[in-house]
Amino acid sequence: MDELVIRGMAKWPNVPAVYGWLSLDRRGHWLLKGERVANPGIAAFFGRNYSHDDQGRWFFQNGPQRVYVTLDYTPHVYRATSLPGEALALVSHSGTAATAIGAAYVDDAGQLLLDTDLGIGLLHDADLEALLPRFNSSAGQAGEAALAATLDTLQAGNHAALDLDLGTTRIRVKPVRVAEVPARFGFVVCPVQPAGQEECY
Repeated sequence: MDELVIRGMAKWPNVPAVYGWLSLDRRGHWLLKGERVANPGIAAFFGRNYSHDDQGRWFFQNGPQRVYVTLDYTPHVYRATSLPGEALALVSHSGTAATAIGAAYVDDAGQLLLDTDLGIGLLHDADLEALLPRFNSSAGQAGEAALAATLDTLQAGNHAALDLDLGTTRIRVKPVRVAEVPARFGFVVCPVQPAGQEECY
């Protein structure tokens, strides 16, 4: 977090939190009261001060005040930053690079999710094509053919012999249902104002 934010938290520790103002869409865009944050500096500030509490609620720490984030899907949206032939590298919409990729999933909508040291995140839809050559099936198919041959099985919630090549190792792609993702990965999609807590606008 920014030093200014840390100092603000220490100086004013009991500022009421804000709910329902800030959201994150499936392409990694911040939306403030439904309007996309277009200023790159402000978006970067949000990203640098983005975290979560022990209840799995994600927030932007705005000085001493927490602004809880409504998630359109996952708490991270990942972009692939590696070139073909390199180890797969990902960066979150927050601007933080993932240092380890532990698991990969295809949900029942056909979307690719990656679980990293930062947490679970949706792969940006513009990057799926670049990752196609990294998919391999046990039948010897590779790339788009491997994904196409197993996608229906995964979307149906069944396991399929599909691997994702990370460049240093391969991991099995597992099925997951959209509705199960928040509970399975321990995050809250839409944090709400706790009863009895002071409301802040």
